[in-house]
Formats: sequence, C-alpha cells, structure tokens
Amino acid sequence: MKSKTLVQRIAPWGYGLLLLGLLAAPMLGAYPVFVMKLMCFALFASAFNLLLGYTGLLSFGHAAFLGGAAYVTGYAIKGWGFTPELAMLAGTAGGALLGLIFGWLAIRRQGIYFSMITLALAQMLFFVCLQAPFTGGEDGLQGVPRGKLFGLIDLTSDLTMYYVTLVIVVLAFLLIVRTIHSPFGQVLKAIKENEPRATSLGYDVARFKLLAFVISAALTGLAGSLKTVVLGFATLSDVHWTTSGHVILMTLMGGLGTLSGPILGSAVVVMLENKIGEFGSFLQRLTGVEWFSTLGESVTIVTGLIFVVCVLLFRKGIMGELIAWLQKKRAP
Repeated sequence: MKSKTLVQRIAPWGYGLLLLGLLAAPMLGAYPVFVMKLMCFALFASAFNLLLGYTGLLSFGHAAFLGGAAYVTGYAIKGWGFTPELAMLAGTAGGALLGLIFGWLAIRRQGIYFSMITLALAQMLFFVCLQAPFTGGEDGLQGVPRGKLFGLIDLTSDLTMYYVTLVIVVLAFLLIVRTIHSPFGQVLKAIKENEPRATSLGYDVARFKLLAFVISAALTGLAGSLKTVVLGFATLSDVHWTTSGHVILMTLMGGLGTLSGPILGSAVVVMLENKIGEFGSFLQRLTGVEWFSTLGESVTIVTGLIFVVCVLLFRKGIMGELIAWLQKKRAP
C-alpha cells in the first residue's frame, strides 16, 4: 500500500511539471509545430494504450483511424468549407465510425486473429485512400487551411494554434484518465486479466470490448484531425501499416498499461524519427555536431538498435520499470 501511495503522490507533480514545461516551451525557444506534432502522437499512443494496455486487445490497424480522420478533417475544411472545430468533430466521428465497423468485425476473434483482421481492414482503407479522388492519391491532401476557431480565434498563428492544441490534448488525456479509473475501466482491466472470469461474473465482454475499441478509435481520430489542422496536410503515411507499428513501439517503449508511458514513448520515437529535421537541428545547435545526417539511409539501423536496447533493458517499458523500481524500493 505504501508503494502505491508513493507513486500516487509523485504522479501529480510529474504531470504538473510536464504541463508547465509545455506551457513555457514556446517561450524557451522550442519549435511550436514540432511540439504540436509530439502532442498529437502522444494522444495517439495514449488512445492506443487504452485498448492494448488496459483491455488487452492488440490492434495492428490503428493507423486507419488516425489517417481516416485526418482525411475527413482535411476535406471537410478544404472541400466543404467547415470551420476547424466542426471539421475536427467530423474527423473524430469518422474515427469512431471506423472503430465501430472494425471492432464489430474483429472482436469476434481473439489473439493473433483479432490483430490480423484489424491489419487487413486497415490495408483496405489504405488502398481506398490511394485510389479515391478526393484524397489526392500519392500526393496526399495538401494545403489545408487552419481557419478560425469558432469564427473568432485565428489559428494561422503558430503560437495560438499551439495553445489550442495543448488544451485539446490535455482534455483528451483527462478523459482517458477518467475512463481508466471509472467502473467501466475496472471492467476492462478484469477482461484483460481473466476474460472467462469476467464472463462468469455476468459482464457482456464483447460489448465492453467494442465500446473500448470505439473510444480508442475516436480519440485516435481526434489526434489525426488535430494533426491535419496543425500541419495542413494528410498523406498516405497516416494510414500506412508502418504507422500502426510505430504506435505499438511507442506504447511498449514507454510502458504498457501506464498513463505516462505512451507520452514518453511517443516523444522518444518521434524525436528519433526527426533526426535530420527539427530535432536534428536542435541537437546540432546544442552540440555543434550534425547528428545522424551523415548516415543517410543507414540511420534506420541506428534507431533500430536503440529500440532493441531499450526493449532489452526495460522489459516493462521505461516508465513501467521506473514505477516497478519505486514500488520495490518502498516495499516493506
């Protein structure tokens, strides 16, 4: 009990410091667009963790909800003239609808069969996005304007867009926290730990799984919608299977079944992937050395080795190992 109390005491301080850091990031010289991208992927990973870490459902097709919502939001703004808030609502609803369809078909199977069905359905959506005329094909949906939020707040300013993104991500994260600690969340944990026992207690397991899948898909859709508004485009990489692999990696590296793990894992993965972009430029200014850029295509070998080392050293993820160490240290 003491170890749990210690973790519960430390967690609010950690989240508070993170929030203060995000509030001050633009003033400290951080590139707002890059940090907004980090926040979008942190929300993506947290939504995926709700499904895998707390329900035990491994989806290989979560990129479908991210990319599908991104395309819906982009076309709603560019093609239908929607305001940003209506377009993001449409994208989130689109992600939830896809989640309902995918979940209804996939939860009839378990284990690897469930994962393969989600992957197959996601690949079907990928080819739809590749062939559909309104998606722009291989070029993607480009030039999506940010517009004005509620017709009042001009989002063309990166600083304004940054704080709007921060508010949305924080509210979505609080929703995830509330879901996990609700009676519904406790049932999800019971299903993950022992599904036959949850069934014997009278719970409609399939219904709970489907609802968790839809909630996760909707929050993933919100992340994709926000990403489109921030960056101004939606591309095929958003719906590609590699994006589904990235979010699994983010969750595992940060710590499966922890609230803070996906946030840290997404930050690590996105920063490593942007070695020649914003993060690489930051490292170059900081150290005077042009990190990674001399490696060319071989940089994937370096990042792959880093991931392997992290997985070997941190079997429960970075935050998972840290929490386990704190609990072991405080154990009587």
